[in-house]
Amino acid sequence: MGPRLRGDDSEGGDAVLDNAAYCTDLVREADRDRWLATLFAPPDRRAALVALYAFAIEIGRVRDVAREPMPGEIRLQWWREVLEGQREGEAAAHPVASALMAGLKRRGIGPERLTGIVDAHQFDLYDEPMGTLDDLDNYGVMTESALLDVAFEILGGGGPNAMMLMRGAGIAATVSGILVNLARHVSRRQMFIPLEVLERHKVDIHEVYAGRTTDELKSALAELRRHARRQMIAARGESGQVPLALLPALLPLALIGPTLKPMDRRGYEPFDVAPLSRLRRQWLIWRASRKPERIFEG
Repeated sequence: MGPRLRGDDSEGGDAVLDNAAYCTDLVREADRDRWLATLFAPPDRRAALVALYAFAIEIGRVRDVAREPMPGEIRLQWWREVLEGQREGEAAAHPVASALMAGLKRRGIGPERLTGIVDAHQFDLYDEPMGTLDDLDNYGVMTESALLDVAFEILGGGGPNAMMLMRGAGIAATVSGILVNLARHVSRRQMFIPLEVLERHKVDIHEVYAGRTTDELKSALAELRRHARRQMIAARGESGQVPLALLPALLPLALIGPTLKPMDRRGYEPFDVAPLSRLRRQWLIWRASRKPERIFEG
């Protein structure tokens, strides 16, 4: 189900180091923003955080790897069984699964808290459009918010005040990702923009699948940006009530505002979104680490 460790599993400590190195390389390559944020975490928490983010990458790219629903379902089921402790031998030989399970055990976190993320990504495997804005919110809560929840636990726990922060931030991150990846999604006939929103703005879904920019589509996407910003405002309202120790999990959120802002400008092309440069992303994360309230700007 995935790459194997180099060397013999009996090497013990060497195998653990190999797992950690593999996860670090994967996250640095596929999710550099989160990798940079982990550098602000205490050294004894970084390995578990990186393993968690490597797991998120593995689950999030199942459709890219499997290409067809059935192989994708098999991969997701494998991860469910890993989290349920049914595939200990296979998990021990898989660098991400092994590092994840070890990190969760070290922090006293039940692996079952991640099964909801696996279940939510089942939606990715099929071409059925997202139905309503509530459906999209629930998808964001089950994926990005749930990931934040476990990251918070790794960093020491967020407490009850972190719940609304996680909800709003997870939804906003999900919407931002959908807007950035619109062209890639529609090229394989995935529709994360809720049909409810498309219908409200009289968008012809076939024109979207054809990659045509219309005023109606821009209006629908503007509604999604407003929704993401409302969620960030809700998250910001709770941010002063959570421990500063959670900052490494929150730092990537500092990119949401700057990502959305250019989409408000005249000439915005939904199917040709220029990503923020690597240097600017790194600077925004560093700046937010110095002044955490900047995470929620924009």
